[in-house]
Amino acid sequence: MISIDISSTTKDLEGIIALQKQNLRKDLSPEEIKAQGFVTISHTLDDLNRMHKYEPNIIAKDGDMVIAYVLGMTEESKNDIRRLVEMYESFDHILFQEKSVATYHYIVVGQVCVDKNYRGQGLFDRCYKAYKDHFSDHYDFAITEIASINLRSMHAHKRIGFEVISTYTDNSDVEWNVVVWNWKK
Repeated sequence: MISIDISSTTKDLEGIIALQKQNLRKDLSPEEIKAQGFVTISHTLDDLNRMHKYEPNIIAKDGDMVIAYVLGMTEESKNDIRRLVEMYESFDHILFQEKSVATYHYIVVGQVCVDKNYRGQGLFDRCYKAYKDHFSDHYDFAITEIASINLRSMHAHKRIGFEVISTYTDNSDVEWNVVVWNWKK
C-alpha cells in the first residue's frame, strides 16, 4: 500500500538519497533523459538533515521504501547547498506579480522525483497535493527551477499549476526555467 507523508526519520532521508541516485542526469543515457526526465543535484545525508531542520519533505512510500519525494527548502537553508546559492541570489532580480521574488515568503521545491516503476500512477500529482496541503498556509507560493531540456518535468509542473516567470542560462550553459505555483490566487 502506498502512503504519502512527511519525512521524519533518517531512514526516510536515506530513501530519498537512494531514489535520487537512480535518477541523476550524469548517470542516465540521452534517451532516458529525454523520455523520463532527471534530477541534477546529488544530496548527502548531511545536506538533507540540514534542510530538514527547517522543513520536512513530502515522501511517498510503498511499505518502507521511498518511491517518490518532493523536497522542501527555505531561505534559511539557502547556503546549505552550494549549487543552489546562485538560484537563491537570482530571486533578488526576478519579478513575480511586479515584485521581487525575494520580497515574498516562499518555499523552494529542492527537487522532485518518482521511482521509474511507479510513474504514470498519479504519484507526482498526489505528492504535490500533499506539498501544497502541508505548506500553503505558511508560504505564498512554491518556486523551483527546471532545466529546459527536462521536458517531462516541465510538462508535469505546468499540469500541476506552475507557471514560468523567468528563464536564464547558468555558468555551465544550462538553460533554466524558474517556475512558481501561486497558492494565494
